[in-house]
Amino acid sequence: MEGELKFRPLREGDYETICKWWEWWRWPVIPREMLPDKGKSGFIVEKNNIPIVSAFLYLTNSTGALLEWIVSNPEYREDDRKEAIELLITNAEVVCKNMGITYMFSIGRSKHLMKTHEKLGWQVDKKPSYEIIKNL
Repeated sequence: MEGELKFRPLREGDYETICKWWEWWRWPVIPREMLPDKGKSGFIVEKNNIPIVSAFLYLTNSTGALLEWIVSNPEYREDDRKEAIELLITNAEVVCKNMGITYMFSIGRSKHLMKTHEKLGWQVDKKPSYEIIKNL
């Protein structure tokens, strides 16, 4: 498939697409209220207007940010899939640096995603951890 990978901010309609991806991967669908800016603060990488991978960016009252809920389009099987994931992470890093963010944090289970983070210079804790969430 010809075309260039493009990194962009999330926009209206992306949340619904991402929910379908979560369902396909058998992840829980994260309610908008749990996402930064109700699901509008984050990024997506696409090619020829086909979304490939996305993440949400949680800003904090510190100099840190969380890049979370990284998920990919299960139907996209082109050879540049890994490149798209790397582009998402590295461009999110650039955005954060330009905002004065000095460190980023992410939680993951996917061995492939952890290897990608390591390749890009992230430190990956080898001990498993768990998300602990309570609805109030």
